[in-house]
Amino acid sequence: MNRLNESIRPSADLRNHYNEISRQCREKGDAVVITVNGRGDTVSLGYEEYKRMLARLELLELLAEAENDVMNGRVAEVQDTFESLRSVLKEVK
Repeated sequence: MNRLNESIRPSADLRNHYNEISRQCREKGDAVVITVNGRGDTVSLGYEEYKRMLARLELLELLAEAENDVMNGRVAEVQDTFESLRSVLKEVK
């Protein structure tokens, strides 16, 4: 799994060095943790990395949901599933 590189910067850097932080997020794909009074406050990510992270989270949620379905016996035969999908697609046409 890809792990984000992180750097920690004080909130004053966000104000005084925004372009540098933005470039670091966009070009290097780093996460920049902004601190206030020495404690983590916010995280800045490049937009593309943010979208990738959201896609991974959505996939993980679907996988967890599917695992829960299997554990609770909410499963169907593959053939039945494909037949159901085919009938839905025929209705859409």
